[in-house]
Amino acid sequence: MLGQSSESSFWLPVNASSYGGEVDWVFYFIYGVCVVMMVLIVVLAVLFIWRYRHRPGVEPSRLSHNTPLELTWTIIPTIVVGFIFYFGFVGFLNMNTPPRNLYEINVTAFKWGWAFQYPNGHVDQNLHIPRDRPVRLILSSQDVIHSLYIPAFRIKKDAVPGRYNKMWFKATKEGEYHLFCAEYCGTKHSEMYAKVIVHDPTQFAAWLEEAANWAAKLPPAEAGQKLYSVRGCAQCHTVDGSGGIGPSFKNIFGESQKLRDGSSVLVDEDYIRNSLMNPGSQIVAGFENVMPTYKGRLKDVEITALIEYIKSLSEHYEAPPAAVEESAPEENATQPAAQHSTGGENTKP
Repeated sequence: MLGQSSESSFWLPVNASSYGGEVDWVFYFIYGVCVVMMVLIVVLAVLFIWRYRHRPGVEPSRLSHNTPLELTWTIIPTIVVGFIFYFGFVGFLNMNTPPRNLYEINVTAFKWGWAFQYPNGHVDQNLHIPRDRPVRLILSSQDVIHSLYIPAFRIKKDAVPGRYNKMWFKATKEGEYHLFCAEYCGTKHSEMYAKVIVHDPTQFAAWLEEAANWAAKLPPAEAGQKLYSVRGCAQCHTVDGSGGIGPSFKNIFGESQKLRDGSSVLVDEDYIRNSLMNPGSQIVAGFENVMPTYKGRLKDVEITALIEYIKSLSEHYEAPPAAVEESAPEENATQPAAQHSTGGENTKP
């Protein structure tokens, strides 16, 4: 957490959540106790080494223990630890006692990215939230254990396959903050980075409405390329023909694929749609049935965009010609240029 602020400070990054102050207070108290104890131990160690060093003719003392001293170094640390536990436990309860009327966002972690799904169905690679409104994240994972970590909010929670973990917070300052995966999950673990954007509440509503319709505002193939990244397709399907967990999208459209049951299928619009809705029904030979269904998770316009993107990657698909421009009237094309000139030598007799 240290050094993650935009100012590269040695101390904790700026606090942007409602209960970050509780975490900071306990952290700096423990930090202060550790510094004091380190200085005390080092000073006493040096002093004792010098004071009780071996000297010729001096016999070591035979003391076995010192009751007042032993009680002192037992009782005082116990009180300090009890003090730390109390304030840490109070902070823990606050983090696990959410208020009502939370704004819920579903978070899916995968190798190696995040998908944040909002109540209106929009899915984004970054986390957008309104300021001063309690937000609950419902975490799950498609593959291995990941851990969502936002240093500026002082929160971290694991995303575990097959179960849902929940966390809540209230952002108090507008701006952009870092979001990391804090659980080593594979070779590209360090690439699991996203932004947290805290909006003014009014601006958040406008952003969400605009963002929910982005796929319909882009050319289909371009929208499909963005969905390929946002929806986690890149996790299993490459676009350069190299191997992956699933078949590469390169040159797949318009090609016949052999299935695990021995039959073959032509990769066309219907096959791609069926693979998204019922991924286990037609599995390509050589691959396992590990793809989750996207039934109810993709709009029709998004499915069409993905199909158009896969088409654009295939040499077997010939795109229709662009619209033909209207040709100029024939009579204009056959007119001598001099008759259309408004000046110059050609207009002179």
